[in-house]
Amino acid sequence: METLGGDWEELVGAALLGTERRQGSPEALLEAAAVQTVRRRAGLRPAEAGPRPEPAPRDPRPVPPEAARRRLAQLLAGRSAAAGGGGRRGSAPDLTELLPQWLAAAGRHGYRAPAALVPALLEAARARTDLRPQALALAGARGLWLARLNPDWRFVLRGGPGGAGALPEVTDAAGVERLWQEGLFAERVALLGAVRAQEAAGATRLLATTWATERAEDRLMFLDSLRVGLSEGDEPFLEAALGDRSRNVRATAAELLSALPGSALAGRMAERALACVGPEGVIPPAECDAGMLRDGVVKRPPAGRGERAWWLGQLVEAAPLSRWRERFGGLGPAEILARPTAEGWAEELHAAWCRAAVRQRDAEWSKALLGSAAAPAAAGPGTASIAERAKLLSVLPEGERAEWVAEFVRAHGLSEAFQLLGVCGVPWEGVLGRAVVDALDAAREAGSYPWSFSGVMGLAERCLDPAVALAGADPDADAGADAGAGAGAGAYWAEAFQRLAATLRLRAAMLAELAPPA
Repeated sequence: METLGGDWEELVGAALLGTERRQGSPEALLEAAAVQTVRRRAGLRPAEAGPRPEPAPRDPRPVPPEAARRRLAQLLAGRSAAAGGGGRRGSAPDLTELLPQWLAAAGRHGYRAPAALVPALLEAARARTDLRPQALALAGARGLWLARLNPDWRFVLRGGPGGAGALPEVTDAAGVERLWQEGLFAERVALLGAVRAQEAAGATRLLATTWATERAEDRLMFLDSLRVGLSEGDEPFLEAALGDRSRNVRATAAELLSALPGSALAGRMAERALACVGPEGVIPPAECDAGMLRDGVVKRPPAGRGERAWWLGQLVEAAPLSRWRERFGGLGPAEILARPTAEGWAEELHAAWCRAAVRQRDAEWSKALLGSAAAPAAAGPGTASIAERAKLLSVLPEGERAEWVAEFVRAHGLSEAFQLLGVCGVPWEGVLGRAVVDALDAAREAGSYPWSFSGVMGLAERCLDPAVALAGADPDADAGADAGAGAGAGAYWAEAFQRLAATLRLRAAMLAELAPPA
């Protein structure tokens, strides 16, 4: 049998068709390909060197102390305990779960990322979207500079303010105009935020200069950035956006306007809602007219929802909550919620009021809708949904939030508390920290297994105040028990509490390392 020829095209044809249809063997094909590869590479002329990139912009922020830099390198390396069998995670801390806290603390101290760790930081942000805002803020101008040189990091270029480089002074009109017209999306978002921090109306004026030519997805993100510092001065711009050609932009503009109780849209929605709901009963709208559509009401309901109930809910959630006191003869939120409601409408109304309380950040209505944390969920005045209760809790001051969740944990345990704990301020201390520790101890005493509470245990490792946990949880009890020897749930709990204690100690050391030198 003849040996395959050395022509590259012939070799490619043999590889595609199979050597059995050409003279030769697989070994001969590979040998010929290897020879041709060397010949082709040797025959290439050296490419002309590309232009050297400009140096990275200077970042004036300080780097963290040396111990903190070493800790960041350790966290980015992702060294964590390997999970054991049967759902066990072992007793060593999971370092990857501490990285977000390190980044947040470094951001509060105003640090920048050590130059040598910026590539690893960008890789971590590429793999974990939850890290991106804080990681890109820490990477700063150098991260953006590197992202322009590596296609794998293109997400940084549209990653929001954290990825932006040095911004012009807000008072530099020419610099602001140039960056707004020519900058990357991340730089423009950062610039818009800086202008808004200086003068709220300046942001909408800047947006108006290019609004008509922006892409729909960019208009939506720019509009969403107005949530920070939203005020009555934004109303003219948002009112104009109600006529935008993008449905999502129109819906976001309507939502923002409904969060301004004094806006014309909020007034229009109030007139419609108050005409439907009052002391005399509930009469949902008969149709979704053109005015309702322009004001953000979605006409087509989701599957399983009636049209008129769907429209009513949207009207009520967009109406200013302050208008209901007058409509119900001076009654407050708790009294309005306690009134009997026409059959079949209580759930729809209360759900809409929940959404309104969250949107308008109304603490009085939120407290009334939450009711007593100790009461059964079905007996609550607002909603039995844990997700909706978590949203209502986010409106309350931090102390009241912690008190309510602590009462919930004491009354109902930890099985449904995960989402509620997630909106509480960190660290969990005082009454909340004690309630969580006591509930974990109660679960251990009841013979449950720790992986039944894996979500709460993970939160506890990240959020519990070390002083509270270590004082009362007795995490080192039975530390020598062999969890693999069939000793029952107690041995697994001993391992879980060992990990909790080790993680809390590590968190305390990590935060101490980040403290600026005296």
